[in-house]
Amino acid sequence: MQHIFENLTIGGFAKAAGVNVETIRFYQRKGLLSEPDRPYGSIRRYGEMDVRRVRFVKSAQRLGFSLDEIIELLKLEDGTHCDEASHLAEHKLQSVREKMAELARMEAVLSGMVCACHARTGSVSCPLIASLQDVELSSRI
Repeated sequence: MQHIFENLTIGGFAKAAGVNVETIRFYQRKGLLSEPDRPYGSIRRYGEMDVRRVRFVKSAQRLGFSLDEIIELLKLEDGTHCDEASHLAEHKLQSVREKMAELARMEAVLSGMVCACHARTGSVSCPLIASLQDVELSSRI
């Protein structure tokens, strides 16, 4: 019995992997996905392993890994390099935590600015615009 993800054209492959054809071509150019041989007078065919690879790439992207980082992860995919993969994941986790802390700082500042806007009484100047102008001036100093 033939598996549903075997002998796919690039269009069928893209659909099975949940991406568009240009994504497949882009991944091939970046070295994330190999381009199968084209039999003489025929079209290239893709299989289940290709679908699994694209799904892996998309899953890693959703976790914030860059394409270069994903290339490194793919080099470790044989399962014998768990320590190296763990190191890459720890580095990504640290980066995510730093971004979250920065977003929390941004949220606090914006929240304060919004509160200042709502508490404004009788002033012609907008507290939000004034705060942003003050930040711009202070960053030049």
